[in-house]
Amino acid sequence: MTTVVLPSVPALGGLYARGAAATGRLAVARRVGRAPRTLPDVVHEVRGVRADADHLTAYQHLVGESASDRLPAGFVHVLAFPVAFAVMVRPDFPLPLLGLVHVANRVEQHAPVRLDEAFDVRAWAQDLRPHRSGTTVDLVAEVRVGGALVWRGVSTYLAKGVRLAGRPDDAVRDEFVAPVPTGRWKLAADAGRRYAAVSGDHNPIHLSRLSAKALGFPRTIAHGMFTAARALADVGAVRGDAFTWTVEFHKPVLLPGTVTVRVAPDGPGTAFAGWDARSGRPHLTGRVDPLR
Repeated sequence: MTTVVLPSVPALGGLYARGAAATGRLAVARRVGRAPRTLPDVVHEVRGVRADADHLTAYQHLVGESASDRLPAGFVHVLAFPVAFAVMVRPDFPLPLLGLVHVANRVEQHAPVRLDEAFDVRAWAQDLRPHRSGTTVDLVAEVRVGGALVWRGVSTYLAKGVRLAGRPDDAVRDEFVAPVPTGRWKLAADAGRRYAAVSGDHNPIHLSRLSAKALGFPRTIAHGMFTAARALADVGAVRGDAFTWTVEFHKPVLLPGTVTVRVAPDGPGTAFAGWDARSGRPHLTGRVDPLR
C-alpha cells in the first residue's frame, strides 16, 4: 500500500462535510456506471500524536472510567478514529459515507498507552465483502509507541442496499435471550451531544431530535462506541493491561433511554450485554478477554 502521511489528526467536522460531498458524487457515479468498486490501496498515517489531559479527564468522567494516566482503550479509539475516517471520505472509497452503520468493533490492546507518550496512528480499509443486507467493510487503525504495536482496532461498517458481487456470509446470530441483569444505565437526552463533545463525532443522528428524524430515527440515538465504552468501564480493572475487547451492535439506543445490562465473568474473560427490558431486544453484546 501507498502511505499518505497527514500533518496532524484531521478534525471530524471537516471530514463529515467532505463525506457528504463524496456521497453525492458517488451517487452520480453509480448512475452512470463509473463508481469505484475496490478499496483505496493506501494507508493514512499521523506521527507524534499526543493526548490532552483535560480531554482524557472529560472522557473518563463521561463513560465511567477511573482516573488514571493510562488511556482507556475506548479513548485510544477516539484519538485514532479520525485517521481511519479520512480513508472513508476519499473520492476512491467505494461506499457512501451517509448511511453507513457501525455493526461491530474489535480492539486488541497489547499494552496501555500513557498520557505522556507520543504515538503514531496508521489506518486503512480492508475486506470489502457482500452481506445479506448490503456490503460490509473493515476500517483498521493501529497505534504504535516507539515502533511497537500497542493497540489495534477493527471497526466493521455496513452499507445497506449497496450490492457487491459474490455470495454473502449467511452466518446467523444466535437468538438473544436476556440474561439476569447486573445493572442499568439511565442515559439522558443529551448523552449523544455529550459524547460528541469528547469524541468529535458530531453525526446528526446523535445531536437532536430534528436531525435524527431527518435521517429516519424517531429521536436521537446514542453512539455505539459510547455504550461499548460504558461496558468496558463496567468490566473495570479485571481486564488487565493486555486484552481483546469485542462488541456487536444491534438495536440503537434511543435517547433518553434505559439500558438493562449484564457484565459478568464468563470463561477466561468477562461477557457483557445491554438490552431493552420491555422488548427483550439487544442493543449490544460483547466480551473482554485476556490477550495471550
